[in-house]
Amino acid sequence: MAIAVRLLRIPHPKSFSQWVKIAVIGSFQTAGVMSCIFLSLRTIPAGQSSILTFMNPLLVVIFGTIFMKLSYSPRQWTGVILGFIGVFITLGAQLSFEIGSLLAFLSAVSWAIGTLLIKKWGNDFNTWLLTAFQMLFGGIILLIGSLILENPHFQVTGTSIFIVLWLAIMASIVQFAGWFYLLQKGDPGKTSAFLFLAPFFGVLSGWVLLDEAINSYVTIGGLCIFTGIFMVNWTGSRSIEVGSLETSIEK
Repeated sequence: MAIAVRLLRIPHPKSFSQWVKIAVIGSFQTAGVMSCIFLSLRTIPAGQSSILTFMNPLLVVIFGTIFMKLSYSPRQWTGVILGFIGVFITLGAQLSFEIGSLLAFLSAVSWAIGTLLIKKWGNDFNTWLLTAFQMLFGGIILLIGSLILENPHFQVTGTSIFIVLWLAIMASIVQFAGWFYLLQKGDPGKTSAFLFLAPFFGVLSGWVLLDEAINSYVTIGGLCIFTGIFMVNWTGSRSIEVGSLETSIEK
């Protein structure tokens, strides 16, 4: 009860424009990303979808440079590209062009846009409030799309309930709250670079939980990913202010 009272006391948006900002974030970060990912899996393998989706960190650096005047050093650009190559290697270079390929790429575009919007607008909102309402608005869009395009149904079993609770609590509430907090406090390019770890740990989870074999190229890909993240986040730089955002340049 005390927790509920505290949540109700969190300052809510007071203007229509603030609600619009949260809705726009939800349309990209939740509706756009999730719909494109799941639709892409109908025509392409999960590995290929992951490769294209996790182009997101590279797109964040590109879009941030073009649209938000962020400045990244050649070392950081190299690190992002190396991380993407590592993802490609880790997943076994599973690429073929289908409509799902375009959808997976669009999920990365949507995610990158959402990331930069959170960096631009996120400090105007409480992290938990932003997490909740962007998922609400994005979820409404997904629900409307499912009612129009599909015939939704749900089988109530112990497994299905566990999956829903895991997705709602750990994969949504905890994940998004942590993600938004990091984006609000740090550089979007540096933060996004850690997303390269997701496919790598996905392969490791398959080995631990499903007894799937790990090929030698996974190790090579993992080394590329970790090296890329180090290059993007290495603090051998001094900070300057570019526009309204803090960026870095080489000493």
